[in-house]
Amino acid sequence: MKLFLFLSDFIVPFILFVIIGYGILMRVPVYDTFVKGAKSGFLTVIRILPTLIGLMTAVGILRASGFLDFLSELLGQFTSYIGFPGELVPLAIVKMFSSSAASGLLVDVFKEYGTDSFLGLTASIAMSCTETIFYTMSVYFMSVKVTRTRYTLAGALAATGAGLAASVILAGMMIS
Repeated sequence: MKLFLFLSDFIVPFILFVIIGYGILMRVPVYDTFVKGAKSGFLTVIRILPTLIGLMTAVGILRASGFLDFLSELLGQFTSYIGFPGELVPLAIVKMFSSSAASGLLVDVFKEYGTDSFLGLTASIAMSCTETIFYTMSVYFMSVKVTRTRYTLAGALAATGAGLAASVILAGMMIS
């Protein structure tokens, strides 16, 4: 365990040192390249800001209107038959749009059921092994101007379903 703590303290500085060292060895202007990349990243953030604001507003409206609670009760009846707790349906839905909003729901689950409960463990694992599908697709596809996404959404939804199933199985294994 001490080895992991030691490694976690030094891994980021080590990676930075290796990158800078490699850049110097290859005679790359490291600082100028860094500044150019930072400028490009900043411009990307400005381009995607309207999308981010739209997604956050939509999630806020869904949460404040009570629609997520309604959807949770409606879908929870079905998901309980397949083993996924209905209480976590809002978390699973919101996570597809916004990780920060889902983190707020995760805290609510922790407050109501506890962090070490089955629901708390399932929610934690689900947050870790699912992706913000719509956020990621909108940001990445918009930034590189992709218009034909083909099977991206179907694949991402299948991966999210697999992640949610894995979270239930793993949490069940941890509890028993």
